[in-house]
Amino acid sequence: MGHVLQPGDRDFVGALASGLQVLQAFGSDCPRMTLSEVAARTAMDRAKARRFLLTLHALGYIRQEGRLFELTPRVLQLGYGYQMSSQHRAVIQHYLQNITAELGESSSLAVLDKDEVVYVLRSAAPHRLMAITLSVGTRLPAAYTSMGRVLLAQLPKPELEACLARVQLEAHTPSSVTTRAELRQRILQARDQGYAVLDQELDLALRSVAVPVFAGNGDLLGAVNISTNAARLSMEVLTEDYLPKLQALADTVRSLVSSSFG
Repeated sequence: MGHVLQPGDRDFVGALASGLQVLQAFGSDCPRMTLSEVAARTAMDRAKARRFLLTLHALGYIRQEGRLFELTPRVLQLGYGYQMSSQHRAVIQHYLQNITAELGESSSLAVLDKDEVVYVLRSAAPHRLMAITLSVGTRLPAAYTSMGRVLLAQLPKPELEACLARVQLEAHTPSSVTTRAELRQRILQARDQGYAVLDQELDLALRSVAVPVFAGNGDLLGAVNISTNAARLSMEVLTEDYLPKLQALADTVRSLVSSSFG
């Protein structure tokens, strides 16, 4: 890989970065905000935040109602190209839905973005598993998700060690891993066995199992998981009955999808 641009580099376009920062400030917890709230969330002064809001409004990405600003459906176009660029997503979505229909459990595909996993496909069961609503675009810490651990396990050693050096360790629950040595061991275990299981480390009562998914040419497409409630499903059933479903999905995708760019 070449040099990664940093703020202050000659080719780094600060205005573009700031505009994207304003768009990303909106979310499920704050779908509508005043100018002052946007400025606070982006750490910009009011004048700068106002210019970006008005520009995004002129381009159709933000609407204004009185003192409140909110995103418009046009922002979906920004992600549409990524969502539709690969044939594998339609294939995987079909099998995720089959898993949910058969098992009654939620199933998802996520990719790694630095130290987080980003949900790119999801087949949700009727019951809710976490306090937050998981949907396409949701980000969770890779260190504390089964999909994150199998994706971290695919990194070359230098990249994995760099991630381990900067990762924020947090006791989300009494079961959470809180040392880098233990987290490294769990990730290497996922690499060796080809899957990861997480038992109530991110959210109490949440269990999940995940496997990596590859295209036929070896390109990593992401990771798929099945998540369930610990009170409803034992670890034994998760690994002996549910894990083979994910492994079969991964095998099928590998046989059907030639590359991540098709």
